[in-house]
Amino acid sequence: MKQNPQLGLKENWRQFTLLVIINAFVGGMVGLERTILPEMAEADFGIAARTAILSFIVVFGIVKAITNYYTGALADKVGRKKLLTLGWLIGLPVPIILIFAPSWNWVIFANVLLGINQGLTWSSTVVMKIDLVGEKNRGLAMGLNESAGYLAVGGVAFLTGWIAAEYGLRPYPFYMGIAFALIGLLSSWLLVRDTVHHVAVETTASQLPKLKNVFRETSWKNNNLGAITQAGLANNLNDGMVWGLLPILLAAKGFGLEQIGKIVALYPAVWGLGQLLTGKLADHLSKKKMLFWGMAAQAIALLLMAFANSFVQFAALAFALGAGTAVVYPTFLAAIADYAHPQQRAGSIGVFRLWRDLGYAVGALITGLVADFFGIRWAVLAIGGLTLLSALVIAVRMDGKRAAG
Repeated sequence: MKQNPQLGLKENWRQFTLLVIINAFVGGMVGLERTILPEMAEADFGIAARTAILSFIVVFGIVKAITNYYTGALADKVGRKKLLTLGWLIGLPVPIILIFAPSWNWVIFANVLLGINQGLTWSSTVVMKIDLVGEKNRGLAMGLNESAGYLAVGGVAFLTGWIAAEYGLRPYPFYMGIAFALIGLLSSWLLVRDTVHHVAVETTASQLPKLKNVFRETSWKNNNLGAITQAGLANNLNDGMVWGLLPILLAAKGFGLEQIGKIVALYPAVWGLGQLLTGKLADHLSKKKMLFWGMAAQAIALLLMAFANSFVQFAALAFALGAGTAVVYPTFLAAIADYAHPQQRAGSIGVFRLWRDLGYAVGALITGLVADFFGIRWAVLAIGGLTLLSALVIAVRMDGKRAAG
């Protein structure tokens, strides 16, 4: 461990690159489910109600959200590396359970473990990258981190759709997950170094005031942090809808599993690739404007998706949705880091990610209930409307000023 570490991407490129690769495996674990779990619910377990099918997303979202919070709260006490390694240990059984699950309850249990895995691993890599690069390249760091994760989500979602179309829903699509978990565990345990000394260096130079109550101010009381947090919740609220209902909507429109896999994979792929550009832009442009226009683009794409019919239309709207999400996703985390004291940053990011990932559960519940009672189109419209409302909150509450670090 370096006793006098330097902050910066160039100075810490080896550890940074390792964490980017590890986060790709983290994203791959979620990508295993994106295309085929809603199909499994109907084909293997005979579940037809939308609310019941989306139950796995509700459980995943709640568990991941709570784990995010405790990962942030414990990061300085326990250490980032220990939490990262623990996350991979807990994720190891997930693909095996999905392969052999005899009932839907086992799928739910697998998503409890997956939620813990994602909360520990993704939160740890986020905080460690911000620790390494310092203030100058936060946006770029988050762009690279989230890009790796969501490119993996998209790539694995496409591959599982293709494998399932060729060889069936189980077991072959889930074999990749066993490899992801083993590689992630071994590399985190043997190669990653903790970043506590980098935080100490930044703390000595920071002029940011400490928050009086990290949870309350990040959740809502602080105008900037609160506005960012509610937008994070709205973003994952619509992502929960896309995850759970888009494959079902496309199947109802007559698309085959391979076509569904392409459309479902396009959205996170654009989201992932786009962050290579938007993360760096977040270091130079107004974060308030990026968040407003990114959320507005998501809303418009979702509202139009309710009326789409052709493959080309859905593909274009999936592209637009991914682009809007690419604009906001690294900006969320970079902006939270801008307004939080270095010693409170892990905790503030944990609170943000608690609310953001509760959006998965809220989105799945709302869309499942609305879809069951009024139809899938009304569910998509409802989520699009809530996303637009979130963009307006950003416009009204954020002051747009860059915090002084």
